[in-house]
Amino acid sequence: MPLIQVSSAQLAFGDVKLLDNVDLLLEPSQKIALIGRNGQGKSSLLYAISKHNEKILDDGIVWWSPNLSLSYVEQEPVFNENLSAYENLHQHLKTTLSENFDENSWNYVYKIDEFLTRFALDEIKNNKVAELSGGQKKRLALARAMITSPQVLLLDEPTNHLDINSIQWLENFLLNEKNLSLIFITHDRSFADKIATDIAELDRGKLNFYPGNFAKYQQTKEYQLNEETKANERLDKKLKEEEIWIRKGVEARRTRAVFRVQRLEKLRQQRAERRQRLGNVNLQIDAGEKSGKIVAVLKNISKKVFADSENSEKNSQFLVENLSCKIMRGDKIGIIAENGAGKTTLLKIILGELSPDSGNVKLGTKLQIAYFDQFREQLNPDATLMEVISPGSDFVQIGEKRQHVIGYLGDFLFSPQRARSQVKSLSGGEKNRLLLARLFAKTANVLVLDEPTNDLDIETLELLETLLQDYSGTVLLVSHDRTFLDNVVTQTLTHLGNGVWQENVGGYSDSLKFVENYKKNTKNTKNTKNTNFHEKLEKISEKNSKKNNQNLVEKNAKRKLSFKEQQELKAIPEQIQNLETEQQKIENQLADPSTFEDYEKSHQLTQRLAEIETQLLELLERWEVLEKIKS
Repeated sequence: MPLIQVSSAQLAFGDVKLLDNVDLLLEPSQKIALIGRNGQGKSSLLYAISKHNEKILDDGIVWWSPNLSLSYVEQEPVFNENLSAYENLHQHLKTTLSENFDENSWNYVYKIDEFLTRFALDEIKNNKVAELSGGQKKRLALARAMITSPQVLLLDEPTNHLDINSIQWLENFLLNEKNLSLIFITHDRSFADKIATDIAELDRGKLNFYPGNFAKYQQTKEYQLNEETKANERLDKKLKEEEIWIRKGVEARRTRAVFRVQRLEKLRQQRAERRQRLGNVNLQIDAGEKSGKIVAVLKNISKKVFADSENSEKNSQFLVENLSCKIMRGDKIGIIAENGAGKTTLLKIILGELSPDSGNVKLGTKLQIAYFDQFREQLNPDATLMEVISPGSDFVQIGEKRQHVIGYLGDFLFSPQRARSQVKSLSGGEKNRLLLARLFAKTANVLVLDEPTNDLDIETLELLETLLQDYSGTVLLVSHDRTFLDNVVTQTLTHLGNGVWQENVGGYSDSLKFVENYKKNTKNTKNTKNTNFHEKLEKISEKNSKKNNQNLVEKNAKRKLSFKEQQELKAIPEQIQNLETEQQKIENQLADPSTFEDYEKSHQLTQRLAEIETQLLELLERWEVLEKIKS
């Protein structure tokens, strides 16, 4: 027996049908991912389901099974900001349970504490909600939703404001709730792939179901779109033939059979009724003049943050400690870290907007930087969209192409009427599209993208991925979208904790493997420093050399090299040279974005590069030992 049934749901805004006779069934333990373009009506459908006993729809029925318990978490959850996290949960239980709630009952006090701990909120339970971060508020909303043990959970964009660690925590939480039924809206493809048992796509008012996870949906959808295109082409061709026939004149009309007239009328009706697929965002950017080969060089940079106004060292922690790296023209670098770890600070240091406490940053030449701001501070809420894109002019210049600003905004799916409206009237997804439009209206050979994927629909995400893959300039990308990172970046800077950042070749998945190994190897190690392979090649740490080789050197200090060791020492320089040649070849391959189209090949290259790094260090250390014995 289904838990929820939606029958013939209809909802329209003006002449636009958001829901056009939509049907939906939710079975026990089923987890449905609700996807579709921005503005298609996903949130409206979810809200209508949550308010089944209210008149939300224009027509249709939302039915719940008797005594169903359901919780709904909106995209932007609402709290009493002046109450603490604990008090908000307490108030929710009191309101929900009404007469059955005894606020002094030990059971309820224990339950609130249990859920605060369960959702990693116990340390800030007495903080006012107004003081919490976006991620903490999202976890509090989930705790509030789950504390009443619902059978059904409705989630609207649950991964927004969450960092990768929190998203993975949420995935594990939902997967462990075996009996929980779920309908969730998401644009996070990795999240949908991991959680969903079924995909429901809202497209032009119709809800289409696809059994299985997101990867299976993509395969089926591609086939369907191809078939739809062919069917439309056949229909247009028939209509064109009949229109030509009817224009041939009186003689043709006299001799034409009645069925031809009927067929023409039917074709015209089908053509009129066919709802055209929404256009795609037209993304393009002018990379302009090439920057210098080197974009930025960071040498032993460190940056601290202080917990008190007196800048006391006791209450300080490193956001960045002793980081050295080079950013070359054409690099596409993903910056990966939990919220509050210092991603935006690191970006500002790289760009020269913020000075490090120690170390130095050298910027390259001919840099033209365009910055995408995750907090949308660049947008004046009272300005019109046209004023945001092209202040003081009706035209924008993209490379050699001059385009009217209304036409340019149309490329980003803004109608002429919308182009004249104010920024404050836009939804979150529309604001992100507007920021992209503003960003791409500039000539830039360095793109800095701080959380560009929030609120963007899947199709726009995929188009943005393609643009960045083909972009000839340099990209610095902060994102919590794992699929987006894997599809775009060629290397990553990953936060390992305590201000330590690690540079790795590859995307998020490659970085994750390194982090897992790092955590295993440094589980009981403190004061870990940044590891930069190029620095290790230039200078092996004297401390590490002594630690690794002291016993062996002392043991062999009074003897000479054997014949076998002499041959080994003689062969090491050539072995190093061969490895370095192979290393350079692989690095050149990985610098080509097309390499990452073949995941298996790119994964093998990344693994081999890691093996070469290990072999080189072993050879260098062995060389040092043999040279000391020789001398």
